[in-house]
Amino acid sequence: MSNEDYLKDISEIKNLMNKSSRFISLSGLSGVLAGIYALIGAAIAYWLVMNYSDGKLYIFHGWVFWTTMFILLMVAFLSALTGIILTVRKAKKNDEKIWDSSSRRLLINFLIPLVVGGLYCLIILNQGRYGQTGGLMLIFYGLALVSASKYSIGDIKYLGFIDITLGLIATLYPGYGFWLWALGFGVMHIVYGTWMHFKYDRK
Repeated sequence: MSNEDYLKDISEIKNLMNKSSRFISLSGLSGVLAGIYALIGAAIAYWLVMNYSDGKLYIFHGWVFWTTMFILLMVAFLSALTGIILTVRKAKKNDEKIWDSSSRRLLINFLIPLVVGGLYCLIILNQGRYGQTGGLMLIFYGLALVSASKYSIGDIKYLGFIDITLGLIATLYPGYGFWLWALGFGVMHIVYGTWMHFKYDRK
């Protein structure tokens, strides 16, 4: 066998090992759509708060607060639903299992930081510290991406690092938390999802 044959065999073995230990059917397009949902939700929330909270973005009153929370939940729900649908479609296209040990590890490592962060954000909101929530959401979501990247496409950790950085900046400057949230969950998802789509989905 030639050196090229050996290299080809090694490459195939490496690919098989990656497929057995990592869930690699995540869809870049789902990231783009999640970013669009986030920007639409942010625009609606901004309009509500600016028109019904004395023109101050960090003040929430009654129904405005709960409507904003509902919008946030809808963004999360639509993003998760879109991600599941497109990921299942991609997995079937690639003839890969949707639910196995690698996808379970991915989900567990993603959900632990995310659920803990969600509960902590609820505590912060209950205490009336609204300016901190945008930064905390970015930080815990970023940690969830970094944690899950060990069992999926490794590149998603870079989006995690970006969101963690934006979250830390938001905690330093709470008045800009909303805009940094829109940047991290909206714009960066679109940019990163587009890059992932052309790098992995179009092969």
